[in-house]
Amino acid sequence: MTGISAFIVCKNEAASIGRCLESLAWCDEIVVVDSGSSDTTLEICASHNCRISHRDWTGYVDQKSYALSLCTQPWILNLDADEEVSPELRAEICAMLESDAGGRVNEDGFELLRVVFYLGRWWRKGGWHPERRLRLARRERVTWHGEEPHEHARVQGSVSRMRGELRHYTYRDISDHVARLNAHSSSAARALHAKGLRAGLVDLLLKPKARFLKFFFLRRGYREGLPGLLVACMEAFYVYLKYFKLWELGRKG
Repeated sequence: MTGISAFIVCKNEAASIGRCLESLAWCDEIVVVDSGSSDTTLEICASHNCRISHRDWTGYVDQKSYALSLCTQPWILNLDADEEVSPELRAEICAMLESDAGGRVNEDGFELLRVVFYLGRWWRKGGWHPERRLRLARRERVTWHGEEPHEHARVQGSVSRMRGELRHYTYRDISDHVARLNAHSSSAARALHAKGLRAGLVDLLLKPKARFLKFFFLRRGYREGLPGLLVACMEAFYVYLKYFKLWELGRKG
């Protein structure tokens, strides 16, 4: 088969990275870029024969671009530490790699179907579902882009989709959810401020409501019941935080 490199950027992910690495054991290499873990993350990675690189955190886009540069195989697969490749997706990728070795694959990248596990359930009805992420690509045809804290891959060439699930064990609980939204909204506000943007009344009053309506109604979060309502409120809360923090940065100059 054609070779494949998996890569992960991480810090203090001991609680989840073992499951992720076990789901990648079939890859030709696993590249880990760590930004200063103080728990047992590095020991877990070493036990899975990962190629470990230490690099101070420079942002999601830059960190993933650096990790990509360390990969050596023709195909790359990017996972977050709290994700895992399902057996069905693994079989689908391996079949693709075998076909590619025979010159029968025309695609340069593949979007993967990411399914979220949160509040004791898999979200397959609405809200976060369906969600597709471009995570599998030919190494020489992919680059990373986006604004903090949101990043995405971009492929030069044709892109198709795979059916197997990329499983995402998202927030541990509601407290973890709130903590991460707080951190991510700070990153997003700083990125907007660096671009010279400022928060206005429309941003503070309308955008959070629009985010709620989008998640709960357009993305059918209501089909998940009370958990769907909770996440829709959290989505709006994140937007409130982002623009009020941007407003605060503007006051400081």
